[in-house]
Amino acid sequence: MKQTGAANRTRGAALAAALVVLPVLFVLLSLFFGRYPLPVREVLAALFSPARVPLASRVAVWQLRLPRALAAAFVGASLAASGAAFQSVFRNPLVSSGILGVSNGAGFGACVAIVCFGGGVYTYLFSFVFALAAVVLSWFAGRISRVTTTITMILGGTIVGAFFSALVSIMKYVADPYSQLPSITFWFMGSFSSVGYSRLLAAIPMTIGMALIFLSRWRLNVLSMGEREAAALGLDVRRSRFLVIGGATLCTAAAVCISGTIGWVGLVIPHIGRMLIGNNNQKLVPVSISLGACFMVLMDLLSRTLTGAEIPIGILCALIGTPFFVYLLKKTRGGNWT
Repeated sequence: MKQTGAANRTRGAALAAALVVLPVLFVLLSLFFGRYPLPVREVLAALFSPARVPLASRVAVWQLRLPRALAAAFVGASLAASGAAFQSVFRNPLVSSGILGVSNGAGFGACVAIVCFGGGVYTYLFSFVFALAAVVLSWFAGRISRVTTTITMILGGTIVGAFFSALVSIMKYVADPYSQLPSITFWFMGSFSSVGYSRLLAAIPMTIGMALIFLSRWRLNVLSMGEREAAALGLDVRRSRFLVIGGATLCTAAAVCISGTIGWVGLVIPHIGRMLIGNNNQKLVPVSISLGACFMVLMDLLSRTLTGAEIPIGILCALIGTPFFVYLLKKTRGGNWT
């Protein structure tokens, strides 16, 4: 028994180390690739001895590739973590990180910023604020007799999402077709092309949100049994659900405000995690965070290297991720799907 316990602890430590090392490794590897060709030695020198390399190489590594890779890792991890949390809270495998109207709310905020203020930093600010507002509206829209159940909250999110979608259509209709409308269209396709270190301030709410979800992993296991069962086991359902949804909302809102709409990651990455390690959220949440970060860094790398013009990352995620997921589903025969 002691040997078995020691072996389990060893495997757990190895898994934890791998989950931390893999995203870091993907970020570092992404620095060696790009349209501007750089030898491996020059990239390493730019990282550890920047004074010894030309200015163009330092700019390519430190100002262009590194902030994009970091942003992609945070966004992928946040969307995957929020998707896993929402799927457990709402007990629905089709739920994604944008179920409560976050993406539509953020899209409307971005449209307002582009049409009324010319975009820029206002795009990130308005999209974040309206994403949070959409979740608050979804919460109140789903209240019935001062009680908000998971079903009514999903319905509230659907209603609020449709409302903001209509507002987005209005903003597109009034936008200038030669300057503002293209900016709105490209924002909805998703991209990290304009990300700099100042935009990485969004990593603060993403980190807070992921920390709340990570610390609530055991609550997710209980909530996934159902509200009555969770209450019977002594869990404060309302408070626990508020903490988890609050953390997932911070993750999604902050992620969408710097990358635009990327809808595939929060839906499927948690399911891939379930196929690999099962339904236990104690392991699923950190695995989803790690897989989401790695996947998004890889997609961003492909988006800026496959063709001469950058491919919007939202399109690339769907084109590459969906066939891979179907293949994985067939190979595992749907194992741990539910």
